[in-house]
Amino acid sequence: MADAFSAEEIVQLRAMTPGTRHRVHLNNAGAALMTTGVLATVVDHLNLEVEIGGYEAKAREVDRIEGVYGSVARLLNADPGEIALAENATVAWQWAFYAQRFKAGDRILTTTAEYAANYLSYLQVAKRTGAIIDLIPDDAEGRLDPRALDAMIDERVRLIAITWVPTNGGLVNPASEVGRIARAHGIPFLLDACQAVGQIPVDVEQLGCDMLAATGRKFLRGPRGTGFLYMKRSLLERTEPAMIDMYGASWTGGDRYNLRPDARRFETWESNYAGRLGLGTAIEEALAIGIPRIETRVKALAGGMRAMLSDVPGVIVHDLGPDPAAIVTFTLAGMDAAMDAAMVAARLAERSINVSVSAPSSTPIDGTRRHLPHLVRASPHYYNTEDEIEQLADAVRALAEC
Repeated sequence: MADAFSAEEIVQLRAMTPGTRHRVHLNNAGAALMTTGVLATVVDHLNLEVEIGGYEAKAREVDRIEGVYGSVARLLNADPGEIALAENATVAWQWAFYAQRFKAGDRILTTTAEYAANYLSYLQVAKRTGAIIDLIPDDAEGRLDPRALDAMIDERVRLIAITWVPTNGGLVNPASEVGRIARAHGIPFLLDACQAVGQIPVDVEQLGCDMLAATGRKFLRGPRGTGFLYMKRSLLERTEPAMIDMYGASWTGGDRYNLRPDARRFETWESNYAGRLGLGTAIEEALAIGIPRIETRVKALAGGMRAMLSDVPGVIVHDLGPDPAAIVTFTLAGMDAAMDAAMVAARLAERSINVSVSAPSSTPIDGTRRHLPHLVRASPHYYNTEDEIEQLADAVRALAEC
């Protein structure tokens, strides 16, 4: 394939990733390894703050800081004025969700694989307002069923809010089909894309979402403590944030104020500019490589991992969907408690292999319905190698034989 990664390119990309020298990092759904370029961007700005002062450093680098909005916009096929930068995906998602207005009887439609953090917000708003939370049924492969969603629509539906790629199981929900239904009925659509951005091409126009939240630390390979919100201009113009300060609005005298005309009305005055610049670098590096190329490679690595793990006696892979993303979850025979998954992760860490543990409480509805125990989660990125996938499978096989 013309767009495949060559062996020489992988070597080069790994040379730009110091963390690959001594460990097999398969926890990219948690926090991917930063590149030397991202690190240098963050450290250089921090050094500038040390040398000349924080305000002065921001003033000197204001053009580059402004450019981060353009980088996010290019990543999403959006306008820079539709982008707000946040501390993380949760904050970005909450900005969007809590700016929506609900009353008693309004319906929020969401998925069985929704993040617990998002669902807690639904519960809080339901408690405060009397809104109703309704779950969209899944299809036979575990994905959100668009036909079932369409049948649920009535005049009381106030918001459709789904997670595109949940925290475990590799599931990829049909976000663009949800967007088509939402637009057809004029219903706001909030998409949690924290596990999708960086490993799947994202085009907000094609997706049909009105709001999208994501993080920098996962597959984008940005610094921790970074994220962003997209809000479509037509929705933004009639949306007031739940909270504002003097960055997002201006006091015009008496009891009057004006909101900023762009999505930065959600932001507050103080920010981590070093982290934001690092996020911009990470995005530009991903765009230079090509997100479609990244998607092809990570899916191939994850597919190979599933196949190898499935061949290990006693291993059960718990992934869903016909075309899963680069998140692989599994258990060993007899695992039925948190310590078992944690023990597997600890034993792999002793072999310098990074994975994580996914608790059923992270997606409580899905966890309860599928009777999931704590799962071992392995998530490859494009800088991982086929040899590293084999190392994981061999290590798990050794544990299974103990």
